Amino acid sequence: MTIQDIYPAALRLLGRPVLVVGGGPVAARRAKGLLDAGARVTIVAPQAGAGVRELADAGLLAWKARPYRSGDADGAWFIQTATGDPAVDAQVAADAEAQRTWCVNASDHEASAAWTPAVAVVDDVKIAINAGGDPRRAMALRDAVATALDTGDLPLRRHRVQTDAATGSVALVGGGPGDPGLITVRGRRLLGQADVVVTDRLGPRQLLNELAPDVRVVEVGKTPGHHPVPQAEINRILVSEALAGHRVVRLKGGDPYVLGRGGEEAEYCRQHGVDVELVPGVTSAVSVPAAAGIPVTHRGLARGFSVVTGHEELAEVPARADHTVVLLMGVGRLRDSAATLAAAGLPAATPVGIVENGYLPNQRVTIGTLGTIADQAAAVGVANPAVVVIGDVVRVSPYAPPHFKTADYSTTSPNTPRVPAP
Repeated sequence: MTIQDIYPAALRLLGRPVLVVGGGPVAARRAKGLLDAGARVTIVAPQAGAGVRELADAGLLAWKARPYRSGDADGAWFIQTATGDPAVDAQVAADAEAQRTWCVNASDHEASAAWTPAVAVVDDVKIAINAGGDPRRAMALRDAVATALDTGDLPLRRHRVQTDAATGSVALVGGGPGDPGLITVRGRRLLGQADVVVTDRLGPRQLLNELAPDVRVVEVGKTPGHHPVPQAEINRILVSEALAGHRVVRLKGGDPYVLGRGGEEAEYCRQHGVDVELVPGVTSAVSVPAAAGIPVTHRGLARGFSVVTGHEELAEVPARADHTVVLLMGVGRLRDSAATLAAAGLPAATPVGIVENGYLPNQRVTIGTLGTIADQAAAVGVANPAVVVIGDVVRVSPYAPPHFKTADYSTTSPNTPRVPAP
């Protein structure tokens, strides 16, 4: 038998009698798969291993504890041999052939009337692969295809409308700081299944180019001081598209629940009877500083951090260089923010780093102090999207000037007073 002799088909065995001959581990695996398909399974074997016994004891199948007899094949819709004895398997296959019942002969795949593929299930897609009678090759291919579906590298999106689905769904997906490789596997998979993508101007926009041509992309991006699509309208779009039966992905930069108004969108969806899933993202508050080699916490320098927007009152943020302050959307009011922190007691010499376009090819890092950073930013034309980091952790960055380095920002002497290196 060659692969050209195989006609792929899927059997519907719900409620139909199926015979498995053999009682070992292979028989148990095949029986479980057949039970998953809804078949009424009978096993014939003089002895059975633990797997078969567990299924029989649970009442999931019938086990006849004796050798195979030719009459056992009568009335079966499908037969699987798994005795390990070629002579017995050949007899079962011959009996099945005589009554025109499909039979998988595990002892002789070349002579077998049917082959069992390597199978995986992803969402509501079942993958079945035959590989020229080489089961390990088939399993390797199956696993590769399943992984590609899981990660969104292969399209999992439906093209036929499900008649039993009155409404669609909404997934709030955190896309991370912008690099397409930093979205989660779950987020990438949901994006590949989407009918409608409601997207911000931030996040992994390159992934939009990989969507199918008929996927609708709705742009709702905001810039500081300019909100062309109000939040109330974004909420309405999500719900109306889901109620029309679509799978909707709300693709957001960073994490939907970190200053991203994802909580409001999720609440609005639930209030209107729409299923909503939250997929966390790598928040820019942590990841963008990391792109410049700045940890928001570091042993010996900072054990905590605060994340605020540039529009928030900063007076209550701990005014200490060993407590990191991360400003999101803070470029426009950087001078005011620096003045507020200085008035609260933060020394003017406190290091400050600004990271523009984190992880993107045009990433730029500007480093100064609380007292100088506003003038430096104005001089070089710093613009959003950017993250501002304030605190001693900026000293760790490889972009920091030599005189910012300290003698003790390692894990070996965490309690040594911070003093400039000689």
